[in-house]
Amino acid sequence: MRIKILGPGCPSCERLEQTVMAVLAELGLPAEVSHVRDMKEITALGVFGTPALLINDDVKAVGQMPSREALKKWLQEGAAAPS
Repeated sequence: MRIKILGPGCPSCERLEQTVMAVLAELGLPAEVSHVRDMKEITALGVFGTPALLINDDVKAVGQMPSREALKKWLQEGAAAPS
């Protein structure tokens, strides 16, 4: 599973990354996690608000901090998806 956290390094972006890592550990799911901080790269991905979360290149959240329950659901779905 590939996860991208998009954001320039603002407190909300850092919190999203920390929460994603904590939920992955809680669920015991392996993932390749990257944090994209370059705004040109972020907008090239079609995202215009931060923080944003992509799982397997699918945009899951933009401009908001998703709940832990939503993250768990999305991460479990992402792990189950064929690669």
